[in-house]
Amino acid sequence: MPNLEISDECAMLALGRSWGRCLADNFLPGNLEHGCVVFLSGEIGAGKTTLVRGILSGLGFDDIVTSPTYTLVEPYTVNRRSVYHFDLYRVKCPEDLEMIGIRDMITPGTISLIEWPDRGAGVLPDPDYEIVIRYMLASPCGAQVGREVAITNHNQHNKRHLNKPRL
Repeated sequence: MPNLEISDECAMLALGRSWGRCLADNFLPGNLEHGCVVFLSGEIGAGKTTLVRGILSGLGFDDIVTSPTYTLVEPYTVNRRSVYHFDLYRVKCPEDLEMIGIRDMITPGTISLIEWPDRGAGVLPDPDYEIVIRYMLASPCGAQVGREVAITNHNQHNKRHLNKPRL
């Protein structure tokens, strides 16, 4: 899939909603045989949590979504789906994830959205999808305007599902 250029927060939310609708259509409750693990990478402030807010909205969640930076995980139940939003920024070593019971949360039937997945290397399963958000430089002085989003599908079983989100 080609990289997407995202101009602002509204566009990032729209991308997330589109992706969330794709998840809702293709991963029905009880039909997530292996679960769905999504890695979200990017610098601080790149829009990872904004994208997750959009994804949850597209799945049908209509309440406040907060960043789990301090709690490490926020669980959601959306239309009978268990969705976990992890933010591993404050994790000092991957083994700390065992203390919060991460293996009990990333199970068949769940959708796991994981920010800063590199902090969980060796403990986290391989992702089904990887989303990398980068700042785009728009001026000679280096002003950061907009984002570039790259989505990679690592799961051969899901090749047709989420490759073409519509904005």
